[in-house]
Amino acid sequence: MKAVILAAGEGTRMRPLTASRPKVMLPLANKPMLEHVLNACIQAGINDFVVVTGYKEETVKTYFGDGRKWQVNINYVTQEKQLGTAHAIGCAREFVHEPFVQLNGDMLVDPDHLKKLMQHKEPAVISVKSVDNPSEFGVIVTEENKVIQIIEKPTAPPANTVNAGIYLFDPVIFEYIDRTQPSPRKEYEITDSMQLMVNDGMHVGFEPLSSVWLDVGRPWDMLDANKAILEKIKAKCEGTVEPLATLHGDVVIGEGTIVRNGAYIIGPVVIGKNCDIGPNCFIRPSTSVGNNVHIGNGVEVKNCVIMDGTKIGHLTYIGDSVIGYDCNFGAGTKVANLRHDGKNIKSVIKGKKVDTGRRKLGVIMGDNVHTGINTSINVGVVIESGSGTKPGEVLMH
Repeated sequence: MKAVILAAGEGTRMRPLTASRPKVMLPLANKPMLEHVLNACIQAGINDFVVVTGYKEETVKTYFGDGRKWQVNINYVTQEKQLGTAHAIGCAREFVHEPFVQLNGDMLVDPDHLKKLMQHKEPAVISVKSVDNPSEFGVIVTEENKVIQIIEKPTAPPANTVNAGIYLFDPVIFEYIDRTQPSPRKEYEITDSMQLMVNDGMHVGFEPLSSVWLDVGRPWDMLDANKAILEKIKAKCEGTVEPLATLHGDVVIGEGTIVRNGAYIIGPVVIGKNCDIGPNCFIRPSTSVGNNVHIGNGVEVKNCVIMDGTKIGHLTYIGDSVIGYDCNFGAGTKVANLRHDGKNIKSVIKGKKVDTGRRKLGVIMGDNVHTGINTSINVGVVIESGSGTKPGEVLMH
């Protein structure tokens, strides 16, 4: 069976992290999101892929190539304009002539769920999940063993079962994509195509999700996804750990990395290749450190995604943050990650303040950001790529 993976979008809600790469290429546990999706499919027995690309597609093609590194076959098709999920899936039709799994490149999915999905024989099957806040999703109304209605983000949801965005399709879906009309947001939605199938009396099935499912739609969602992946790692050291460094739990250390005396690391933590860690630093659980990263003396890092090439100067604290590529933290930079009143932290998406739903959140930092010494960064601040701060500056949003 083939898998069609959608990877064409920029991920505008993820800005500034997507300024130089599509969302699916943002790292979780030091691998692109898309690679985690690919590996889940491989574990489910899929070895043939069609990846729908668009925004900065060369970053995807350069990294994955034809798939031989993973012993699979990958074809690519370009979605010239991002006109919705149905349009994106329709772009893959020339490569698909049998039932196929369809999923997005920006989610975490369990291989066991994919195996269950692949056993269905209906012309279309939706993966569904029970949630507490169904009004934020597409709600799936079912009767016995079939779907009878799909309602996008209803104000009064008739059920708490929602669309998880993972499907099994027969090629007949392309006929219904051709009949699909633009939605109110002027996109062609695959849920509208499936509703047409239901209206025609076709049997649209569903498969409940009982395992991990995380949709990475906002920058802070990367922290949850990163944590979920790190919880499954096993300790491995391909670098050098000096005798007075301390490692607890599952810690992965890449080739060419040195962990200097006095460093204290509590897993799960993954550290990439050619990093310089310490001396006398503290790396706390659920942190991923990319390649060529320096974490200096007296630095504390907790529950962070730190991307390649970033340098964190001495006497710096960073918690619950996503840090882009090639950033530089001046000595004494401090990132706040908790409000004094304990309320949820707000951040900014597309110029608007939003409730993140998190009590702890530090900074969302784009690529090539430089902070001056003794910079203070308040909770939920977003820093655009290529910007910098003056010594002693305080950043609020």
